[in-house]
Amino acid sequence: MEFIIPVMLIAVALIGVITLAKSIRIVPQQRQDVVERLGRYKRTLNPGLNVLVPFIDAVRTKVDMREQVVSFPPQPVITSDNLVVSIDTVLYFKVVDSVRATYEISNFLQAIEQLTVTTLRNVIGSLDLERALTSREEINRHLSGVLDETTGRWGIKVTRVEIKAIEPPPSIRDSMEKQMRAERDRRAAILNAEGHKQSQILSAEGEKQAAVLRADGDRQARILQAEGQAKAIRTVFDAIHQANPSQKVLAYQYLQALPQIANGTANKVWIVPTELTRALEGMGGALGGLSQMVGDVPSKEASDGASEVEREAAEAAQAAAAAAQEIHDEVRVAEAQAAGSKPAPGLPAPEPVSPASLVADPAEQRERG
Repeated sequence: MEFIIPVMLIAVALIGVITLAKSIRIVPQQRQDVVERLGRYKRTLNPGLNVLVPFIDAVRTKVDMREQVVSFPPQPVITSDNLVVSIDTVLYFKVVDSVRATYEISNFLQAIEQLTVTTLRNVIGSLDLERALTSREEINRHLSGVLDETTGRWGIKVTRVEIKAIEPPPSIRDSMEKQMRAERDRRAAILNAEGHKQSQILSAEGEKQAAVLRADGDRQARILQAEGQAKAIRTVFDAIHQANPSQKVLAYQYLQALPQIANGTANKVWIVPTELTRALEGMGGALGGLSQMVGDVPSKEASDGASEVEREAAEAAQAAAAAAQEIHDEVRVAEAQAAGSKPAPGLPAPEPVSPASLVADPAEQRERG
């Protein structure tokens, strides 16, 4: 009897503790507990301290009210061009009504997964592969609208649906890689061709401008050269008229030009007439007569240097006579070689040309003649 009373007290205390534990329920933030009384929905416990009737009220489910993220495994989907692609989806949702999420459907997460798969197959089945790969935003919008409309009566709000990956078959991937490589090669070839074209155009424009500048420079150089030559000729012409040269000076200039004519590299044979002195006399006489006609009288300065001019003329005449004799000898040798070392008949021997006869006054020669 002594032991029964303590045991009963302990049992009563234990029952009281259990009753208190069952009557008090602490619900954390962003969670709701669905309470049933004798198997029937009674109320929903909000976050905080809540009191229940022990052994009568019971918590059916604990619903998380936060937004949740669920990644579904890859699902095979057939496109409109009969290609099987594997699509991974990610679903964002939250429970807005814990009572309907508990009593309207047994497993809302599985229902959302199956609904997503069926809707995705319906959407992808109306698209070809290329459009399916480039229309993710459109597919996401369509899935989100269908799921939100269907899951609304379950107390669930689908906030976002994302397609994580679309994997075509390996053979299609290889073909796509080849196509992409060919497209890149084509673009590279086009860029290279355009660069070469621009380079050729710039080079042609540069050559054109250079040719124009060279032609302009050549034209200006020719113009300046012509102007210089014209000025030089005009200066020489004015100087000759101002100096009023005599016939002896002109004959002297002609005699100075004879060695240059004989020394020409292109002159293989130069025939000098035997009447060279007569030709010089005639030229001197013609020039003398012309000077008398136009009043060609030597000036005082020209008379002072007459002796010097005569001396130089004598020397030039002697050199010209020697050159003429040498050229005549060469001509005779060439004719002899051509005729078989026999002199040609009818060719008289040339008279020797004296330097004095080249510079003699034509008037004196005419008196002597």
